[in-house]
Amino acid sequence: MKRSIKIAVAAAMALSATSAFATNGDHLIGMGAKARGMGGIGIGMSHGAESALANPALITSVKGTEVSFGGTVFMPDVTTRLGTGAPAVKSDADLSVIPEVAIAQKVTDNFYWGIGMYGTAGMGTDYREANGANMGMVTNLQLMQFAVPLAYTDDGFSIGIAPVLQYGSLDMDYNANGFPTFDAFGVPNGALTATTGKASTPGVAQDFGFGYNIGLAYETQGLTLGASYKSAIDMKYKGVLSSATSDFMSWGYMASTLADNLEQPAEIGAGASYTEQGHTLAVDYKKIKWSDAKGYKDFGWDDQNVYMIGYQYAQDVWALRAGYNHASSPIKEHNIMLPGGVAFNMLNLLGFPATVENHYTVGGSYAFSKMTSVDVAYAYAAEVDDTQSVGMFGTINTKHSQDSVSVQLNFNF
Repeated sequence: MKRSIKIAVAAAMALSATSAFATNGDHLIGMGAKARGMGGIGIGMSHGAESALANPALITSVKGTEVSFGGTVFMPDVTTRLGTGAPAVKSDADLSVIPEVAIAQKVTDNFYWGIGMYGTAGMGTDYREANGANMGMVTNLQLMQFAVPLAYTDDGFSIGIAPVLQYGSLDMDYNANGFPTFDAFGVPNGALTATTGKASTPGVAQDFGFGYNIGLAYETQGLTLGASYKSAIDMKYKGVLSSATSDFMSWGYMASTLADNLEQPAEIGAGASYTEQGHTLAVDYKKIKWSDAKGYKDFGWDDQNVYMIGYQYAQDVWALRAGYNHASSPIKEHNIMLPGGVAFNMLNLLGFPATVENHYTVGGSYAFSKMTSVDVAYAYAAEVDDTQSVGMFGTINTKHSQDSVSVQLNFNF
């Protein structure tokens, strides 16, 4: 069974030739084109079958059987300069495709169920062709979730739960040949890195993890209120983080190596929407608990408070959407006078620069018939320019912005 799942995942992940940046840390701001067109709204507003991960209680809006599939073309633009006076180099990890398939069905007037496969998160950079700049760093994290939402509704109240199976893969590689080494406090010791300088990571490591999402909703007279909780999902990528940080430790940048766990953090959120005469205004809030997640807390990531606002104007066969999503960057500058400070500043901005904060989105839908419709969305994440100290190297500077286009086809039976 596990082998069959792995083959299916590999086929789906083949669509993602490079890694993606997913805006709120390493998370997509929303699942599906409807949510992405409204800034990620989905906790307090139903999007039918697409609601399985945002709030499983809201799949109760489907009328019969709804099938939705499509994906997001992600185009991050990341440029990094490692070291004062060094060249600024653009990452080649600038295009990826993130798939999504969701099905939801009304079984009785009270009970609904569904199944779905979602590319939910990822991040990475690629400087292998940078002629030795930026350590030739290549990082690639990709996550996909399989969920089976179950929901019960009665008299406007709904409750839903979605068991989640998560697949993840992580790769890290770099070359620091000839770089000066330091002690754990960033003080140079006069030595150079080994002549090979190649990170001794084992290549791509994969793992499966289990979690769950719980959702609540109440609907009355155009008003929808929702709440959701997503459990943390622990992942262990054998040999990747421990081997990569072992090199940094041997060069004097860190006092000890990291474990291989990189846990997707727990989330808690709430939302509301109100619809009248085709106009819908919606707001969502969620907290992403990076500071409690294994791996991310070692990298010093802060919790994110994510604020979303979205608007939709819908008529019989078409709809227009717009939205805004804000979350401060979870990446904070480490004190280079403390052990590991130089290394974590370097690794965060060079390998995992999840720094974008403000996202502006638009979208729309058109129904070709009662059975078939299409959703589209465009999201832009404004550029963030972040500079941090890396000891005797001087500074590391990363500029990061994003564009993405989402398309979703829907079939209703």
